[in-house]
Amino acid sequence: MKFAVIGAGNGGQAMAGYLGLKNHSVNLFDRNPDKVKVLSSKGGIHLEGKIKGFGKIDRITNELPEAVEEADVIMVTTVANAHKELAMNLAPLLRDNQIVILNPGRTCGALEFKQGLIHSNCDKKIYIAEAQTLVYACRIKEPGVVNIIGVKDDVLLSALPSSDIDFVLKKIHAIYPCFSSAVNVLKTSFENIGAVFHPCVILFNAATIDRGNEFYFYRDMTPNIAAFIEKFDAERIKAGKAYGIELLGVNEWISFAYRDTKGVTLCEKMKNNPAYYDILAPSSIYTRQLMEDIPTGVLPMLELGKIAGIEMPLFESVLNICSQLLNVDFRKEGRTLEHLGLRNRSKEEILNYIQ
Repeated sequence: MKFAVIGAGNGGQAMAGYLGLKNHSVNLFDRNPDKVKVLSSKGGIHLEGKIKGFGKIDRITNELPEAVEEADVIMVTTVANAHKELAMNLAPLLRDNQIVILNPGRTCGALEFKQGLIHSNCDKKIYIAEAQTLVYACRIKEPGVVNIIGVKDDVLLSALPSSDIDFVLKKIHAIYPCFSSAVNVLKTSFENIGAVFHPCVILFNAATIDRGNEFYFYRDMTPNIAAFIEKFDAERIKAGKAYGIELLGVNEWISFAYRDTKGVTLCEKMKNNPAYYDILAPSSIYTRQLMEDIPTGVLPMLELGKIAGIEMPLFESVLNICSQLLNVDFRKEGRTLEHLGLRNRSKEEILNYIQ
């Protein structure tokens, strides 16, 4: 199969490098021409850490048509905020039976991507899927060199509609055996663990980050903050259950995704997970861990919870505090029910829509 990877950040370079290393034909797109120029001079991606080797990239470009015209599978690794705009830009370029996988979809990424195609009058049969999280824990050391800190053992994958998942998995499973079928996109959406971890850690360390004091994002976890995260997470679990979806709690999820993690409590597992060990906190509070995870994670989960009659006061508080802290109206900019094509739908109608 031929792949296109959209977005040459940490995840995109890791994914493109892995596919090239496995001798698959892969194109890599990024809209930044300077980044494209540097990566093109190297001809591919050097992987270090858990995966080692050089992955040859067939074409590295900032021209979207060049990247996707022959692709069987389009792996999207951009920030989730870009999904709808990307869908609208891709719409005239897509052909029947192409697969688009959002890595990850965050919360309701597939729904927002579909809205982008609808608004652009795309009439092709496109298989849209979203991963619950990125397969890799990774960091770019320099352009074209990526350190693979960890590789997840299990990653849920859903399709929209859910009946398309068998087709998608049949195509991709030999390359990514870690992908397993999720019942629908609400399952992967509510399993957006990053939207639970990231905002809580940033908020409780905002002053430290503002002062420019370096610390480890997970390794420096404390029992009190971990306890808050679990209370926050309980609201996510309750909202998912209202839609008939059983969710792993954050403590269980770490053991599911990273089987070699040692510890009993959430705090112990966050501190001891080898894939998390060397990840530093961001240098600014204006980080994707708020600017992306609030509008594409916290907000849509809260919106879905309200439709199901679930009160989520901690989610509401985190959303409001982050909006004030960053001076951003996330309710205007984020994934509201209207932006997802779910406005005025009941819980039952939403479930029918995604099947």
